[in-house]
Amino acid sequence: MFQRASSRLRIVIRHINVARMSSQAAEEDVLFQQINNTGLITLNRPKALNALNLNMVRLMMTKMQQWETDPNIALVVIKGAGDKAFCAGGDVRAVTEAGKVGDPLAQDFFKEEYILNHKIGTYKKPYVAFVNGITMGGGVGLSVHGRFRVASEKTLFAMPETAIGLFPDVGGGHFLPRLQGNLGVYLALTGFRLKGRDVAKVGVATHFVENRYISELEGALTQPLPSASVGVVQNIIEDIQNKSVMDAEKDFILNPHMDRINDLFGGASMEEIFKALAKDGSEWATKQLATLEKMSPVSMKITLRLLQEGKARNLAEDLNIEYRLCQRCVEDKDFYEGVRAVLVDRDHSPNWNPASVQAVTPEKVDWYFSPLEPHRELVLKQ
Repeated sequence: MFQRASSRLRIVIRHINVARMSSQAAEEDVLFQQINNTGLITLNRPKALNALNLNMVRLMMTKMQQWETDPNIALVVIKGAGDKAFCAGGDVRAVTEAGKVGDPLAQDFFKEEYILNHKIGTYKKPYVAFVNGITMGGGVGLSVHGRFRVASEKTLFAMPETAIGLFPDVGGGHFLPRLQGNLGVYLALTGFRLKGRDVAKVGVATHFVENRYISELEGALTQPLPSASVGVVQNIIEDIQNKSVMDAEKDFILNPHMDRINDLFGGASMEEIFKALAKDGSEWATKQLATLEKMSPVSMKITLRLLQEGKARNLAEDLNIEYRLCQRCVEDKDFYEGVRAVLVDRDHSPNWNPASVQAVTPEKVDWYFSPLEPHRELVLKQ
């Protein structure tokens, strides 16, 4: 009897230890430090390019809520571990796997991620994101809505969601329409990548600091500060930015094409944009047309409408709409097919359904934007 009880106890202890180890491993995906009066967040999945998962979202939300009311915390800084990425996006592969079997992760991840995005956008203390390295999708949501976004020559920004049957979410419908001209529409539909100082030139980043000065900037922001007002933090960043002269005289990479972007991507519908690009016939327009022809037709149509309507929405209103869209993506087909083609099988040959923008009906688009059941809606107030 004693031996059986002892054996059961060992099994229970082993399960507890395994659970504890799993929990500790998950918690280490994101690290938190208080250095003087600065709260420092480090996304700690460098081998996965610091891709965002639900556990990280939950830990960050809890800590940011605590820090927001903590009188000993004056500002928050977020960075990515390793030298390749700030955050390459959300773990959409896990979301699609969950969606296939009805796992609530497909609802919970987006909902809690968007709530965190909104918290960042409305944070009561200075928030500084070091977007030093790859910054895509979910990584954009962790940075672009904050007060300060610091890019370096290693920064690579993109919103490539139309290639996987999704759309530029995490507040893309709010910030992209506010970029110059029709640049936001162009970036959203094509997934074009901006690098280095160009990320600051368009306003996605607020500052540019060379990679060799990033550690110095972190040190300056984590030293004891008599005050950490927005003005004080801005002065600290600008003092180091002023030493960063790399590519200062270099022309914005899309400047030669901005007239075409504003003209050809200004259509009221995807059909008009396709028609304008084909009519233009230039080498550049032909290349853009070829890019769009690879993207999900449904994704492009909902993306265009999201950005057109997003000009009049605040961040909370936009995220409410985006949550409807992401849940429709989970209920439809292209999101699964896009993730399969790009992230799973990597054959980059998705079979979109429907296969052309002409075949995507207004009723289909309206369904994507239609309200969810009341208990499923994301409701954010600003």
